[in-house]
Formats: sequence, C-alpha cells, structure tokens
Amino acid sequence: MTLSQNHPMIDGRTQDSALIQALTGRKPSHHPVWFMRQAGRSLPEYMKLREGVSMLDSCLDPAMASEITLQPVRRHKVDAGIFFSDIVIPLRLAGIGVDIVPGVGPVLDTPIRTKEQVANLPELTDESLEPIRQAVALTVAELGSTPLIGFAGAPFTVAAYMVEGKPSRDHLGPRTMMHTDPKVWDGLMKWAADASGKFLRAQVEAGASAAQLFDSWAGSLSLPDYQKYVAPYSSRALDFVRELGVPLIHFGTGTGELLTAMRDVGVDTVGVDYRIPLDTAIERLGTGVSVQGNIDPALLAAPWEVLEAHVRQVVAAGEGARGHVVNLGHGVPPTTDPAVLTKVVELIHSL
Repeated sequence: MTLSQNHPMIDGRTQDSALIQALTGRKPSHHPVWFMRQAGRSLPEYMKLREGVSMLDSCLDPAMASEITLQPVRRHKVDAGIFFSDIVIPLRLAGIGVDIVPGVGPVLDTPIRTKEQVANLPELTDESLEPIRQAVALTVAELGSTPLIGFAGAPFTVAAYMVEGKPSRDHLGPRTMMHTDPKVWDGLMKWAADASGKFLRAQVEAGASAAQLFDSWAGSLSLPDYQKYVAPYSSRALDFVRELGVPLIHFGTGTGELLTAMRDVGVDTVGVDYRIPLDTAIERLGTGVSVQGNIDPALLAAPWEVLEAHVRQVVAAGEGARGHVVNLGHGVPPTTDPAVLTKVVELIHSL
C-alpha cells in the first residue's frame, strides 16, 4: 500500500508542518497544539449545525462531518484538525445495531457476549467506508497545509462497548471475558482490531497526515492484562496503516502505568493524560518517541493566571521529550468557553 501522489504528505503540503515535525522528533519553529474533542459541543457553530441531526448521522454526512472538523481549526488556529467521527462508526457501517444516546453514550441493540455472536459478526467492507473517505477528502481540500489527524477507537475500548452494550464504569464484562473465555475474547478483539484498522486506513488513504488510536478504557486494566489481552490487538489495528508512512499516536486515559506497553505496540508518539506529570511520563517513555499532552481539562474553567501558569509548566516539561505536541490530558469539556481555547493556542504559539 502506498499513498497517492496528491496526498498531503506526498505532495509536500503537510510534511513539514509543526505537528508532523513534532510527532516525528524534528524541531518545529513553534509548539504545535490541538485539542482532543476540539470539534463539537463547546462550539456554538457546531450546536447550530447539528440541530435536529443525530450524532451518528452527522458523522456519516460527509459535508457535515467535514464542516464540523474544520470549525475549530478556523476558530482557534490550532495546528491540526482531528477528524470528526465516533469510535462506534465502524460498527454502524458494518451493520451492527448501535446508537449514541444523548447523555448516555454508545448503546448496542444487543451486547456481544457469546461464541456464536462473535462468529456471526458482520465484516466491515471497503465499500461501506465511502462516506468516511468523502468526508476526509472534502476536509483535506480545505485544510491546505494544516494536517488532518485520522482517528479510531482502540480494539479494547470498542470491544468493551460491545460486551457491555453501553458505557460502563469499571468494564467488568470485558475484563472477565478475557480470562474466562480467551478464545471468544480473541475472536472479538480481532474483529474490533480489523474494523478500527480499516476505518483508520480509509482516513489516511483519503488524506489524513497522521493517525491516533484512542484507548479510552485501557486505564481499567492491569499492566499484565494489557500486555497479554490487549496490546497485540492494538498493534494489529495499527498494522493496517503502518506502511503508509504517516506518524502514529497512541492515547489512553488513566494509562500512566501502561505507557511503555502502549509505546511498544509501535507508534511515533504517546499521548499522556492529566493524571501523571508530563516529565514523569517522558522519563518512563525515553527518547525514542514523542509525547502529546497533557493540560488538565479542568483548568480550562480556572482563572486565566492559574491556567496560564499550568500551560507554561506543561510546555516546559515537554522540552525533555524528543518531540512534544501540546494537547489536553483528555477531551475538551462541553462547558468550555471557546475564547479560552483560542487564548491558550495564542499563548502556546507565543512561547
């Protein structure tokens, strides 16, 4: 697999952007910054556009998904767009009954818990990913020299939703299954890895200049369980895009104890959440990878002098890494004042 000649990483549009330089350990002229969940609920223009449209429908309308991806780039002047989608989109495209229930999150019509159910999971076809390719192509045409980051849910997080059938606090279902029924677990995780991998590849082939695997729920796992029952499948998902040559980012929440294992699935950059000091994370990860993070989202609502001091501290800590992409240690809270994010970007760019 190779990228087409008019891909932004091949034709020179994004290859030397601050984001790509930091992700690959080169020294950019300014600190690159983007925010997880920068597209969406914190923006009034997003709320207006989404009126009367369900979450999954908005993700699968190429023009709408593209516009939502572009909104924060226009407004905040961040150094990257992050493709607006959802980790359960590959499930929906494969034909699994799933919806995003407002105030709850992803809910499946039927949880997947038995050998028979796993054996009968429908395959995600290449054709079904066409709306994703279209949305990415539309976005990249508008972004110019600003890179787009493709994204997918890591297999464990996707499988956790599939087993529980809905969001859960401690993910007991999948954590039990991996031990009591390792064969069924293996089948489910291979399916989730392949679905996420195909989803990611469609985005990169269509023009994304980097790709991030989000493992929202990996923090509920012990290191041995992560290494044995999860890491090989995250690596399998990333195998779908490795030879395309774009930088790969791996992020999870509550994963301070898993950082080196997350690095070892083979990525260029490891995202660090707000629960662990950035310099501690850098010490654990070593100089072979870049880091991304880790402003505490809670401080976006703090007085400016408190937030400013914290941002300066994160940027200073990042100097110890091979490369540093400034970001939050999790997503933008929906209650965030957009003007604060714009101001944070201006501050980071001025340092």
